Amino acid sequence: QNMVMSFRVSDLQMLLGFVGRSKSGLKHELVTRALQLVQFDCSPEVFKKIKELYETRYNKKGSDVAQPPAPHRAEALPLHSYERGSAVPRTLPTTNIDYPALYGKYLNGLGRLPPKVAKPEVRLVKLPFYTTLDELLKPTELVPQNNEKLQESPCIFALTPRQVELIRNSRELQPGVKSVQVVLRICYTDTSSPQEDQYPPNIAVKVNHSYCSVPGYYPSNKPGVEPKRPCRPINLTHLMYLSAATNRITVTWGNYGKSYSVGLYLVRQMTSAELLQRLKTIGIKHPELCKALVKEKLRLDPDSEIATTGVRVSLICPLVKMRLSVPCRAETCAHLQCFDAVFYLQMNEKKPTWMCPVCDKPAPYDQLIIDGLLSKILTECEDADEIEYLVDGSWCPIRAEKERSCSPQCPILVLELDTSGSSSCCPHAGSSDVNGLLATANGTGENGKAPADVVDLTLDSSSSEEDEEEDEEEDDDDEGPQPKRRCSYEKGLVSAC
Repeated sequence: QNMVMSFRVSDLQMLLGFVGRSKSGLKHELVTRALQLVQFDCSPEVFKKIKELYETRYNKKGSDVAQPPAPHRAEALPLHSYERGSAVPRTLPTTNIDYPALYGKYLNGLGRLPPKVAKPEVRLVKLPFYTTLDELLKPTELVPQNNEKLQESPCIFALTPRQVELIRNSRELQPGVKSVQVVLRICYTDTSSPQEDQYPPNIAVKVNHSYCSVPGYYPSNKPGVEPKRPCRPINLTHLMYLSAATNRITVTWGNYGKSYSVGLYLVRQMTSAELLQRLKTIGIKHPELCKALVKEKLRLDPDSEIATTGVRVSLICPLVKMRLSVPCRAETCAHLQCFDAVFYLQMNEKKPTWMCPVCDKPAPYDQLIIDGLLSKILTECEDADEIEYLVDGSWCPIRAEKERSCSPQCPILVLELDTSGSSSCCPHAGSSDVNGLLATANGTGENGKAPADVVDLTLDSSSSEEDEEEDEEEDDDDEGPQPKRRCSYEKGLVSAC
């Protein structure tokens, strides 16, 4: 394979013609064909022909066979072999060189072959809304070719028939957008941890003969804060040749000191509804486990001077201020308060942040759980918007304040004149008096008597003072002291005091 790698176009054409293969195409296509020949159909005659071409290429007068150029030495290139019709490499037992990836990197202009291959590789974080089916190009560093600020890095590849079939047979997420896609992902060249998508400045992506749209910047409402760009995979599928034809992708980027890596993947894009269904299938936490967590939260701490007897949990989602339907939170969160999984997934589908709306800490999809205890409470408690967990793991509903204030806070005094003309005060009315009040509210008194007047003593004193101030403003502007107003009662009523 290293001999083939050092061949010129004429040598490759002679080798392919020797075995009856097509000799037309660009050099990288001839190299790919020759490598497949070596990997899968290398007979003694083919090996002899390769050796003959190699010796002819490097043989010099009066000297032994010369070594190939330094970048092509076997020890500098870890080699893997690719299964026929698959983009996933398998390691050969007799060597440790990853030739296709590195030679593709060298050929496509994405970088230069290093003298030694570093073992750590750039890894990208897993995205909940994308399931990786194939890795078309491993994360490869964008290496500047000159001192210009604007650089171009081309990449050439072709899809296998199986990959084309997957794309064509996939359903449409929306008109013209397939669920199986070829996406481009870019990140910082950092091998210390999985990297999030990060675009370089002045990025532009050209697929074959057309430019692909790249997500723009979100405007910032805060003064002095730069607008942010959502860095997500770039869908290239609609501009690619869905056949065995070669696709050419050119990444234009700004060289301002930071190092970036680019990778190509065949993925299946998921929707928020599909992620919700998956969460309902594998992410429900049993009510008894949630109850044990409540007990753990409220367990008495001997070192603490304050004993917690209960904790309140709202049944209203903090995201949309609506009643919870699928109570959810991250396992890493320390609070018992939940948010609605439906709206949380929908919001991250539009703008992925994966931050808990309760504590503002990371709440990735893989760490989300559905609270089975709170789900049960939501079905049993439909007339309250808040509950309180108790020390023993039980709970009780907390009614709204307006519901608790419906009953009068102090008694109503019924003042009426008896037949003799004297007044009577009944601060503590019995059951018969209550019936009298109801009859009075309907406009009739007991035994056909005139209805009694009801004085509500629960009026706030501030309201009477405001009324007095308004009356004073309406009076003439007299400088003399105004006499204090007294509340006048209708004839037949006496003061409650």
